Amino acid sequence: MDPGTLLARITDYASRPDPYPLYAELRAAGPVVRQDDGGFLVGGYHEIAALLHDPRMSADERSRTAPAPYEGTRDASFLRLDDPEHHRLRTLAMRPFGPPHSPHRVDAMRGEIARITEELLADLPADRPVDIVDDFAYPLPVIVICRLLGVPREDEPRFRAWSDALVATADIRPGEDTTEVERAGDRAGAELREYLLDLAERRRGRPADDMLSAFVNEPDPSLRLSPQELAVTAALLLIAGHETTVNLITNGVLTLLRGPEHLERLRREPGLLPRAVEELLRYEPPVHLRERVPLVDIEVAGTTIPAGTSVMLALASGNRDPLRFPEPDRFVPDRPDNEHLGFGSGIHLCYGAPLARIEAQTALGALLPRLEGAQLAEDPPYRRNAMLRGPRHLRVRL
Repeated sequence: MDPGTLLARITDYASRPDPYPLYAELRAAGPVVRQDDGGFLVGGYHEIAALLHDPRMSADERSRTAPAPYEGTRDASFLRLDDPEHHRLRTLAMRPFGPPHSPHRVDAMRGEIARITEELLADLPADRPVDIVDDFAYPLPVIVICRLLGVPREDEPRFRAWSDALVATADIRPGEDTTEVERAGDRAGAELREYLLDLAERRRGRPADDMLSAFVNEPDPSLRLSPQELAVTAALLLIAGHETTVNLITNGVLTLLRGPEHLERLRREPGLLPRAVEELLRYEPPVHLRERVPLVDIEVAGTTIPAGTSVMLALASGNRDPLRFPEPDRFVPDRPDNEHLGFGSGIHLCYGAPLARIEAQTALGALLPRLEGAQLAEDPPYRRNAMLRGPRHLRVRL
């Protein structure tokens, strides 16, 4: 098949259940392949890792001039900004979240995450197949991130519609008219930011032990986020804090159900769980694709990529690159030397990775005893999103 159509075929919904043969085709043709729309697709581990660390590569969509110039708003989170602005905003966002200013916040959540997990498991239905997504993997990280930010429990259901609309705008849909998707995302983003700003203002002068309180009550003017920055940052944390973790947990359950020998081994050796979660992040990563834009002409594996051109980094392909990982298409729970791309790399390494690891280890560890003898009720339907790949439902007979 034409290598220039690889991105279109990877993002085609028909490929969602198993895009890995297409990633193998990409590596065989590349590892850098020009696409028919003028952009480039990169599938080799070493090339992707180098580009994620290359200061000449921009995460800012406004740097893109081809295949089509970026025409979105300038209202970007630090996820889509470059240094020094990225560093400033990410550093301020980290102050109430992790080291060095709040070194124990995430680790102190372990007990609460375990309690939330047990409550959700106790409420699993007994009269129908359990939907691992809706009954467990979705509510767990939503409850956790809402508690960290300081969002009232009764408001949690409102975030699904907002999150779904915003995540849809981050998808890649070659050749599709995304005007309505963008409009819906703009509306959802405005509503979510307005809600979070109002909630933060109610904490001004009356702080609780949450991140919104810390943001809005920062005593040092030089360390304060502007109201717009606060709203955009909090919205990013809320959405990124659960979307990828849902996929990580769900993909993990599916992998173990399809490999019962691994399930049995983890039941016998629960101490392997942290390494098994790292292998899941390599083998079935929650994020498959990331876009970057070169600020100058660059050469990658003998191919010159012009400045301003869209470059899609196929992280999931890099994670299955045989030049980096022996037997990459095998799930190996105790795989050594597992420096995967599941959380990205470089200055944009996933901000919430420590929290996601704790949630996945806790969730899968608590599920293991209940999965003995479990069976899939059906092949899972997948979410439409090609970048954030995971089952939309995972119905299991426990």
